[in-house]
Amino acid sequence: MFAGFIDLPWWGYMLAILALTHITIASVTIYLHRHQAHRALDLHPAASHFFRFWLWLSTGIVTKEWAAIHRKHHAKCETVEDPHSPVVLGIRKVLLQGYELYRKEAQNRGTLGKYGHGTPDDWLERNLYSKHNKAGIVLMLVIDVLLFGPIGLTVWAVQMAWIPVNAAGIINGAGHHWGYRNYACADASTNIVPWGIFIGGEELHNNHHAYASSAKLSSKWYEIDIGWLYIRILANLRLAQVKKIAPQVRLDISKTVCDLETLQAVVTNRYEVMTKYARSLKKTYSVEMARIKLQALDKLDVSRIKHWLHLDENGLTEQQKVKLGAVIHASPILHTAYTLRQELSVIWQRSTTSKEHLVKQLEDWCHRAENSGIAALSEFSQRLRCYA
Repeated sequence: MFAGFIDLPWWGYMLAILALTHITIASVTIYLHRHQAHRALDLHPAASHFFRFWLWLSTGIVTKEWAAIHRKHHAKCETVEDPHSPVVLGIRKVLLQGYELYRKEAQNRGTLGKYGHGTPDDWLERNLYSKHNKAGIVLMLVIDVLLFGPIGLTVWAVQMAWIPVNAAGIINGAGHHWGYRNYACADASTNIVPWGIFIGGEELHNNHHAYASSAKLSSKWYEIDIGWLYIRILANLRLAQVKKIAPQVRLDISKTVCDLETLQAVVTNRYEVMTKYARSLKKTYSVEMARIKLQALDKLDVSRIKHWLHLDENGLTEQQKVKLGAVIHASPILHTAYTLRQELSVIWQRSTTSKEHLVKQLEDWCHRAENSGIAALSEFSQRLRCYA
């Protein structure tokens, strides 16, 4: 029986599978996601075509379909129009049927027409990659069998399952259900783990939703985005050019009054601002919730109420608003903290208001926070004034 051109020990085949699937993951995160869907970087034509060719071989993905579906996910996130939201469809469905959801949305010509602009439309794309997208994975099967013999069938099967399981299932599912959050985005995105290695950095999903056009997905010192490492290597080889990364908060401790620079920094870093607000008030909320529960509301669901306190009011259902209203009515401290949180989030939503007026609103907000009698609010406000 033909044993293939390459004879490896069992661990050699494992390493071969890991290497092949990792190239696919790198192609998805660098080319499809950061380059095509979000334009966070430019790629040299040679690098761009390598990734496109490899994805044709290893996945059969059509660039326009992938980019369009992902852009729609961001535009309609956590709504009934989101192609793969576990908040709407349930975590089980997205985890187990993520690929089916992708294929269904790929048949939606409206999605492709509205969100698929700017993707490749050259002769190769029209006559090979899109027209015969299944031919690539058949060719990969032949290559795997020629290289590895009968075990090449297993290698190929793992390659074919890698993206449907990890991208369509885990990222789209777990990345909106389990994990931690650095930024208080309006959606449910999470960072699955801080070490973005196994899925090329896509594990840092909350960071990505906070700054979708950033070529770098890590934001904390302990987070690893291996996709960003590859981008830096490509950039040093002049095969890539980074267009944008997430802003970093800078503080000027000498500032005591809000100015235009403060406003711009707060608006730019609004997701981090709201996360800092929630963390600053965490202890205050816990103390007040414990006091209210002991005094009045015996059946209070503390964890849910705490979560609602960190959300925009328009993100709550009427029933949730009623329950939350009963709680904050029983505590002047919670009422003040929640009201000020809502007012702060409104500042960057007023696109028609002049910058000078917004600066005055921000200064007024800081003044009221510092005179609220809540120590945590006062400290947060003083730090906010230092944004630069």
